[in-house]
Amino acid sequence: MGNCLGYTRNGAKHSRCIQPQIQTPGGSKEGSRSSCITYPLPPPPQHISTYTQKLQSPSPGHVNEMIFSPHLKSFTLNELMYATRHFCDDYLLGEGGFGYVYKGWLNKETLTPVESGSGMAVAVKKLKPEGFQGQKEWLSEITYLGQLDHPNLVNLLGFCSDGENRLLVILVATHNQIFVCPQNWLFPILGGAQPLSWALRLKVVVEAARGLSFLHASEPKIIYRDFKCSNILLDMDYNAKLSDFGLAKAGPTGDLTHVTTQVMGTQGYTAPEYIATGRLTTKCDVFSFGIVLLELITGRRAIDKNRIVEERKLLEWVRPQLSDTKRLFRIMDSKLEGKYSRRGAYIVANLALQCCHPIAKYRPLMCEIVSILEKIPSSSRADSLNKMPSSKSQTNTNGSSPILQWPSQGSPLMPQK
Repeated sequence: MGNCLGYTRNGAKHSRCIQPQIQTPGGSKEGSRSSCITYPLPPPPQHISTYTQKLQSPSPGHVNEMIFSPHLKSFTLNELMYATRHFCDDYLLGEGGFGYVYKGWLNKETLTPVESGSGMAVAVKKLKPEGFQGQKEWLSEITYLGQLDHPNLVNLLGFCSDGENRLLVILVATHNQIFVCPQNWLFPILGGAQPLSWALRLKVVVEAARGLSFLHASEPKIIYRDFKCSNILLDMDYNAKLSDFGLAKAGPTGDLTHVTTQVMGTQGYTAPEYIATGRLTTKCDVFSFGIVLLELITGRRAIDKNRIVEERKLLEWVRPQLSDTKRLFRIMDSKLEGKYSRRGAYIVANLALQCCHPIAKYRPLMCEIVSILEKIPSSSRADSLNKMPSSKSQTNTNGSSPILQWPSQGSPLMPQK
């Protein structure tokens, strides 16, 4: 494996590369699912082809041969230096595996640099000079974001390739207000933004799910490969957009079931079968999405080394906690102060565990996840006296994997072993 790109956010160490681990086959037994009942599963959209498009994938070559989208602007380094005031510290928005992100100002019509506050706000991502992996991620972002257009994906305006300098210019603002610091929407730092309400959390994950579903419906499929809270940007109206496509990968085509690639991602969010085998599918994104759902309901991070050993890994901590339905409400984020739909939380918890199923084929599709999330009540008033879903047995007719399986005995949140 190549070098890992590590970076620090709020004191936590993140890695853009995870070393493969050899694991023995295991997980939940399929036979135990026969005693479960299914929550009604809405059919996937019938007109997905409306949103699909042929995409070109990154390939080795001269940088000028990599730019497939003619609508992207090629910026000069001097233009971006002017737009960001020579990349001054006051304009620094954050730092990640790619490099540094600065706020800049451009004319809305001509995309030329202007004085601060007199044009539209943009984010300028400046690649760290060292490392071949950063160059690959830069090319990947140009390739995919330059060809994709969706309300829940960030908009790439252009790029800069000047000597050893590699930069991206992204529109991540509304009403000239730059997007909020990504990791703060769910995990506010001391003195930072207020924690989001239950209704806003649902809005964010629904829109993020739509973005992932769009990627999976493209032709060929696009596997995001690094879905996590810090890659969901929010504008001042709490509209969500997926950012950072540096690890995106074209999915399998034809009769292929997966693509084999170097294992990369963020610890705590990466699917176990991908870590063990390097086989990448869209179900790997589904696993990551399930972890984010667990973060949403608990207010805890996927991995938190500041907690006791038994509670450091969120998924391992949550599974036994949900052996009793009453415990669900004990692990709900205390910052919500009880202001959430009990039935909605119940469905989200079920959906999260199905997304994180150890066997990939039992995880739902993103289009199915979107359909379920869109129907979840967002307020306690819509709780209908806290009624839980009907126990009437239902089966899927579309041949997709069963989701929200609830056993006839014990917890409706955990499959029986």
